[in-house]
Amino acid sequence: KRDEAGSRGRLRWLAAALAVLVALAAAGYFLLAHESVVRVAQVTALAPSALSSPAAVLQASGYVTAEREATVSAEIAGLLTHVLIQEGEYVHRGQVLAKLDDSAQRAALAQAQAQLQVAQALLAQYHAQLVQARLDLGRDQALIGQHLVSEQAFEQARTQAAVLAAQVRSQRREVQVERAAVRAAQVQESYTVVRAPFSGVVVDKAAQMGEMISPIFGGGGFTRTGIATIVDMSSLEVDVDVNEAYIDRVHAGQPAVAVLDAYPSWKIPAHVIAIVPTADKSKATVRVRVALESKDRRILPEMGVRVSFLQRAPKRSATALPAGMVWVPASAVVRRGGRSVVFAIHDSRVRQRAVTTGPARAGLRAVSGVAAGTSIVRSPPGRLQDGEHVAIESE
Repeated sequence: KRDEAGSRGRLRWLAAALAVLVALAAAGYFLLAHESVVRVAQVTALAPSALSSPAAVLQASGYVTAEREATVSAEIAGLLTHVLIQEGEYVHRGQVLAKLDDSAQRAALAQAQAQLQVAQALLAQYHAQLVQARLDLGRDQALIGQHLVSEQAFEQARTQAAVLAAQVRSQRREVQVERAAVRAAQVQESYTVVRAPFSGVVVDKAAQMGEMISPIFGGGGFTRTGIATIVDMSSLEVDVDVNEAYIDRVHAGQPAVAVLDAYPSWKIPAHVIAIVPTADKSKATVRVRVALESKDRRILPEMGVRVSFLQRAPKRSATALPAGMVWVPASAVVRRGGRSVVFAIHDSRVRQRAVTTGPARAGLRAVSGVAAGTSIVRSPPGRLQDGEHVAIESE
């Protein structure tokens, strides 16, 4: 009997322990079953400027061109004795690019200078003779009253002085002519030195030392008409052909974005310079000049480029918000505890944020208390609590 009573006691204890375990399991199940996982839609708080971001209204293709580009040549025909540049070299305005054989020009200059010296010597001679003639005339004029000089001699002295004065005047003009001849010879000699008309990069070297160069094409195959081509890289712009059916979407000063074919991920700010007032009837296009607002050594002439012409959305007074305010959907702002709040999402949990509300427009509400880019719940359910797990629904 004692063993039977002990067995019954053990069974009772075992049953009681089992009942406790079942109760604990049921309580845990009840708690887990009632831990809410709320399905919500996620949105992002927008900065005020996002509502007026530019949109592309038209795209067109074109090429990079240089507004200042020149093929440099000599002003006279001659033999190249020096070519002092290479392709890809940056040159400054006035820098010597090449030299021509100047032996004929130097000889002409020396001759002009010698003729000037002869003219100046003759002028000095005539001037000295005029001074002496005027002294003789003064003495004869003093003696004629005393009848010591005949009237004929006095008249001859006066005539001689007048002739010498005329010779001096004529020789002065001759000196001016010879000086002009010297200047002309100096200009001709300067033409044998070819200088850069502006600062830029040499993109083509067309002539070599020992070749004949001429500013005018003579029809032969042995005379160059250009020495080098220089491009002012600061004057690079884009020329695009816009279909004439869409030209009304483009206007001067319009913002744009240019993307080079060589660098498709690089967006270059740009704007329209002008619409060239003529159309190409063969292509039914109108040429548009576009300025690049960012200068970079990667931009090269003749590169292919695609231009997106932008049109900024109309500005509204509601977009002018005080500092610190952002736009959120109006449905994201709810009342909790007598104040306006939004629920920010972080690591699949929501955090309640108190906000100050501002103006509303088109389903949006301006608030302060959250930063632009914060993920928030679009329409918080009434039972959503701070710190609760949420499941994000795809929009």
